[in-house]
Amino acid sequence: MTSRVSYTPQDFQKMCDQAERDHEAKKLIVLLNRVKKQIAAREDPARKVDGPKPPIAVLGANSGLVQPTPPLGSV
Repeated sequence: MTSRVSYTPQDFQKMCDQAERDHEAKKLIVLLNRVKKQIAAREDPARKVDGPKPPIAVLGANSGLVQPTPPLGSV
């Protein structure tokens, strides 16, 4: 049987509060990086900044590729 550590309610609350602060700090860092990229793009529009990727071309039914075969028993 494994031994479990039992924290007092105050310690557990402190740990939860610290985890919440850490999570909020990570979200803030991501937001700051995003704003920095936007500012850099406005200052120098010729510079390539990581932006949204262009859509992927989808091949149509008449693209010249081999059509998938129908499942057995459906013909």
